[in-house]
Amino acid sequence: MRHAGRWTLEDRFDSSWHYLAVEVPRGSCGLRAELEYERSDAVIDLGCIGPAGFRGWSGGARRSFVITPDSATPGYLPGDLEEGSWQVMIGLHRVPYGGTSYRLGVEISSTPGGLAAPEPTAPLPPPSVRPTPRILPASPGRQWLAGDLHTHTVHSDGAMTVPELARFAAGRGLDFLAVTDHNTTSHHAELPAAAARHGIVLIPGQEVTTQFGHANALGDVGWVDFREPPDRWLETCERAGGLMSVNHPIGGELSWVAPMSRRPPLVEVWHWSWLDARWTTPIAWWLAWNSAAVPVGGSDWHKPGNDAPPGSPTTWVEAEAAEPAAVLAAIAAGRAAITADRDGPALLRVGGELVACDADGLVLAGPNGPKARVSGPLAAFPAADGYHRLLDPAGATLALTG
Repeated sequence: MRHAGRWTLEDRFDSSWHYLAVEVPRGSCGLRAELEYERSDAVIDLGCIGPAGFRGWSGGARRSFVITPDSATPGYLPGDLEEGSWQVMIGLHRVPYGGTSYRLGVEISSTPGGLAAPEPTAPLPPPSVRPTPRILPASPGRQWLAGDLHTHTVHSDGAMTVPELARFAAGRGLDFLAVTDHNTTSHHAELPAAAARHGIVLIPGQEVTTQFGHANALGDVGWVDFREPPDRWLETCERAGGLMSVNHPIGGELSWVAPMSRRPPLVEVWHWSWLDARWTTPIAWWLAWNSAAVPVGGSDWHKPGNDAPPGSPTTWVEAEAAEPAAVLAAIAAGRAAITADRDGPALLRVGGELVACDADGLVLAGPNGPKARVSGPLAAFPAADGYHRLLDPAGATLALTG
């Protein structure tokens, strides 16, 4: 089956999402779709919807996909091919003034094994070698865990497989990691085995990605339909017991501009787009958007040489157990703090105190500005309301707590 035509600006004005129908007969064992288009100044996203619902998304990272009962291209869900009308989903991310021509070819096989996912599973990396854990003062029955709430794999536009990412993050001394591929949940099935092999807590997530902003849906909440308005994303997360975070709200062309009638509980205040730690722009956005939101951090890791590595920054959570539900519960309760990296100065709320760790010579600052000099490797101060930071002599933020 083939579709061909030309996408125009008028098509984009009408809707961001368009659909090309594919009829799948009974007994089909594989579906392959390939999209070609004029790539000069155009960015076209690719996905798939089956009769029973979502079957995958790869955005602009791939131009083809395969779905079979037993395997699928990363970003897509394997499983039976239901008889009926399928839709290849097209996202008109960027259309030039003159439009862009396209061709979509779809092949359906009735022979078991006649089609195969084009990207075979990479060999499992060896178990990770973890650095010495960092032990920080915590409340009785809890421990501070180091992690990252924003990373990507080959299931969207990242370079690493799930096991490779788990090994890499564990090797950097992280205790937990949220794997948040764009607009898909196909990576979720791989998380338990990779977590067990590499001794790291892997939290299922999805980065809900649109032109108007990105948001993390954290937890096993199922697929979040990015075509719906953000208020629906929040409802989906809440209904399934997950958490939603507004990602990199000050992030160039990826800044958050979507309206919402209610505010999500988390904000990714610290992201690599905080280019100068002396700036207070991300903090200003957080306080203006929702000062009650829990501040978190994320590296937004995709590939070597392109992003900050996992744990830059590091989100710390004071959790009762090293498992996904306990990590998310700690964040929801506000028991979280952010440091520039895993081994850098930390500022924690423990009981009724603010505790500065490995911060000798830094300045403790509160909502009203600098308030004390830190002396020694461990220093405690009376807790006070509002966000607090550790600053270096130039006024750069090295640690942050809500």
